[in-house]
Amino acid sequence: MSAAVLLDLSLLIVVIALGWPLGRYMAGVYGTEPGFARRALAPLERGIYRLCGIHAATEMDWKGYAVALLLFNLAGAVFLYALLLMQGHLPLNPQGLGGVRPGLAFNTASSFVTNTNWQAYAGETTMSYLSQMLGLGVQNFLSAATGIVIVVAMIRGIVRTQRRELGNFWVDMTRTVLYVLLPLSTVFAVILMAQGVPQTLEPSVHAHLIAPFLSGKTAVTHQVIALGPVASQEAIKELGNNGGGFFNANSAHPFENPTALTNFLEMAAMLLLPTALVFLFGRMAGDDRQAWAILAVMLLFFIPLSLVSAHFDLAGNGALRALGISQTHTRALAGGGNMVGVEDRFGVGASTLFGAVATATSTGAANCAYDSFMPLSGLVNLFDMQLGETIFGGVGSGLATMLALVVFAVFLGGLMIGRTPEYLGKKIESFEIKMASLSILVMPLLVLIGTGLAVVTAAGRAAVFNPGPHGFSEILYAFTSAANNNGSAFGGLNADSPFYNVTLGLCMLIGRYWTYLPLLALAGSLARKPRIPASSGTLATHTPLFIGLVAGVVLLVGALNFVPALSLGPVAEQLMRLPSSLMVVH
Repeated sequence: MSAAVLLDLSLLIVVIALGWPLGRYMAGVYGTEPGFARRALAPLERGIYRLCGIHAATEMDWKGYAVALLLFNLAGAVFLYALLLMQGHLPLNPQGLGGVRPGLAFNTASSFVTNTNWQAYAGETTMSYLSQMLGLGVQNFLSAATGIVIVVAMIRGIVRTQRRELGNFWVDMTRTVLYVLLPLSTVFAVILMAQGVPQTLEPSVHAHLIAPFLSGKTAVTHQVIALGPVASQEAIKELGNNGGGFFNANSAHPFENPTALTNFLEMAAMLLLPTALVFLFGRMAGDDRQAWAILAVMLLFFIPLSLVSAHFDLAGNGALRALGISQTHTRALAGGGNMVGVEDRFGVGASTLFGAVATATSTGAANCAYDSFMPLSGLVNLFDMQLGETIFGGVGSGLATMLALVVFAVFLGGLMIGRTPEYLGKKIESFEIKMASLSILVMPLLVLIGTGLAVVTAAGRAAVFNPGPHGFSEILYAFTSAANNNGSAFGGLNADSPFYNVTLGLCMLIGRYWTYLPLLALAGSLARKPRIPASSGTLATHTPLFIGLVAGVVLLVGALNFVPALSLGPVAEQLMRLPSSLMVVH
């Protein structure tokens, strides 16, 4: 367990050390400081504006910003849907794969345009290279950029005074891709290639087996090894909190995640931009203490939850111990504990941490089978998402939701001290609370209604392969993942069915955009307000007391919605694993 603690701390130290300067650099990208990158690439940026007819100096109010965002994402979804349907007639398809079925194409288009990257298919046997690159890969950049520009607009609403404008959506998107996502992804892709991740357009290769075997009456003499442009897709998959794997095994596949070093770097990549955006907020607000306060709330949840997950899986499976099967820890992080579904290259400690990172952000990548975690380790993955994925949250979307919760906490704090609530000099009034509440409540409604619908319908139950509490957990996990735009899954659910393709696709779309619109409305309202000077009665929003208040709001709003459902799923499953001597029968 001490090695797992050391791994957690090492990861967080690296992420914070890299996130601090990256956040300051990004503040320049969206501000008036030109910086080296903007000076070097300014001609390319201006060329994009001329080509697309964008008036870069013209800013938008929140409604204009929202309309541009929705239309842009709608166009991306329609293009991706059509591309998937037609891929059998398009080039860069060396395997000769046919078009994707309409239901699965709708689910996949909804998934990638919303940054969810839920996959009800195996990438290497379903998607052509063109679909992977022009379809899924492009949306990996654009959906991540959409999340980032949302929080940038929201920050502008908080820091601007008596203004209607929140910026220009097209300019923000262009700068996010050009100055942030492309450079980071290029560097990370080169590192991955150096570690053995393939980057090629060559077709699959055939390897002759040293020891052929019989499968039924058929002699198996060779293996087909899928290849492709993996490194470039893997880089933006992690950096953009996308999570969709080039291969069905995702980051457990040695071509996506070959070494312990790449495993560590991929976890760091998932956390990097969410952390940098917190520091970006402090920089744009002119008060770094606000950034550290928000980061403290995130760490207050992330560290204990990730260690709880590691504890239960490193302790191993009690049912196996009862059979006399050893689960001894032969090495620090690998070779012991609950190794079911875990890659020995990484071991239990690094796998549970990967799961905690992937679900605390909106990445949803996996280097092991989350379905095989011990029940309470699986509960940590669920709980991370059910907190609204604000710990650390997806790129942009996580911090935006956290700021809505901060506004809610300020409102409660103002009521407790008998003053009009204020945040960074802006009065928080009824409209802001309504918009914050709407953005917070959309997700639990989707999860609970969707899970209830699946449980009571034959179509929903037919896809469940595991009976009892674990089967319920699989359904709950699927709708939690979709509504939070995460994309990870418990594997024992046949998600490629008409029922789940449609319901989960709708959850992804509603969970993304019905959350964004009230957040933009909240930002627009705050931008129009005058700034009120701080006084002796102003609630300080950077103190340990306020950090505790925000943490309490996150726990209250995020957790209490799901306690009954979690009790029926992973908690009940854990209790069933207790020794019979501890179970009292009435």
